[in-house]
Amino acid sequence: MINRELIRIKVVQLVYSYYLNNDRDIDKAEKELLFSMSKAYDLYNYLLQLIVAIYREMEHRHEIAVNRAQREGKPLPSDKFVRNRFALQLADNDMLKEFCSHQKVMWENDIEFIIRLCNAIEHSDIYADYMASDDDSYEADREVWRKIYRTLIQENEALDSVLEEKSLYWNDDKEIIDTFVLKTIKRFEEANGAEQQLLPQYKDEEDQTFACRLFRTAIENDQTYHQYMNEMSDNWDLERMPFMDVIIMQIALAEMLTFETIPVSVTINVYVDIAKLYSTRKSGAYINGLLDAIARNLIEKRLLLKAMKD
Repeated sequence: MINRELIRIKVVQLVYSYYLNNDRDIDKAEKELLFSMSKAYDLYNYLLQLIVAIYREMEHRHEIAVNRAQREGKPLPSDKFVRNRFALQLADNDMLKEFCSHQKVMWENDIEFIIRLCNAIEHSDIYADYMASDDDSYEADREVWRKIYRTLIQENEALDSVLEEKSLYWNDDKEIIDTFVLKTIKRFEEANGAEQQLLPQYKDEEDQTFACRLFRTAIENDQTYHQYMNEMSDNWDLERMPFMDVIIMQIALAEMLTFETIPVSVTINVYVDIAKLYSTRKSGAYINGLLDAIARNLIEKRLLLKAMKD
């Protein structure tokens, strides 16, 4: 689940923090990097559990509505939403229940937020269309939750505030983690039942190794990378550049020179995108040009054994 995109962002954040921290303990900083990525995986599970918490509140509302209808002799309300097979399957998921068994922070502590979110769902067109539809398939049950997530959860300022209180890491991670939650919803198959696999924390052991190796290499060779930047920046003093720009280029050079199978163009494009998110308005274009020039210079000197297009 923690892909290379998220790893690179985490490395940028932690290298930046490393230089601001007077401690400069690289082992301690590396542990913080791994902890930060574990918190991203916690958020993934926590957002899946949000779906279950919403479903449980809707189930509770349905029970109250049924009891009221029975007392008043009125027709019983539709139970279509509480029979939703995707939500029931997720609530019973073995991996999610295992995660929740070790957590102290659960959605029961934020019942007011859950109630407001359920109110928004009940008043939405998504809910109305689902309840009125004759489609009783598992696919329809799964799709309504994908729509609810994309429309009412993915961009939700109240949720952002709740998450910020839970962890300092989570608001920075949520945009990427949302894509993993939506991918998980789409992957669910009714036949898998409670054994449906959620996304693993890492795709493979190589990704965790990638994170630590990139982090350490960027810091341990910083003077060399700064020299490369100075040589190709027309004597523009690094101290006059935005500090985040220097960090981003430093990590990009570490990736170029350390990981043989990653094309130079991929590395440059990735870190230009990160610069657009985390640095100044002009940083992306500047970093793109300087990294391109440095890479070509290193290839010419045979210090970088990769090819680049003319």
